[in-house]
Amino acid sequence: MADSVTLDPVDLEILRLLQNDARTTYRDLAAAVGVAPSTCLDRVARLRRGGVILGHELRLDPAKLGRGLEALLLVQVRPHRRELITPFVDRIRALPESRALFHLTGPDDYLVHVAVTGTSDLQRLVIDEFTSRREVARVETRLIFQEWSCGPLLPPE
Repeated sequence: MADSVTLDPVDLEILRLLQNDARTTYRDLAAAVGVAPSTCLDRVARLRRGGVILGHELRLDPAKLGRGLEALLLVQVRPHRRELITPFVDRIRALPESRALFHLTGPDDYLVHVAVTGTSDLQRLVIDEFTSRREVARVETRLIFQEWSCGPLLPPE
């Protein structure tokens, strides 16, 4: 487990504001947290160097890109050995339909979030890219009706 980083209240507020809008300018960010813009820039740079801020992401609407059906695929891989897992993970991550991949504990080994054009595309994906693989023992599909984002991630109090 990675070591946590000591964050003061200004750092926490910077992180909260950036998580809500990563495009906030340093000038606006500095004004919101009550520090000089140069101090704010130094703090954000320190948070990046420390690995607290990992990057910035652009969120897209899959439906507006022609991928209006999203699903979660629960995948069981047998046997669960590294020589099979690494190529499996590499292939799934390379699929244009894949949005996220999680390695799990429990009866399912992976959870794959996918976005496809419709049910026939989902069926093709499951059959051609998952169940056709020798190491895939089982795939369960769950359709996503709606998704909500949650609040910013901050350390426990």
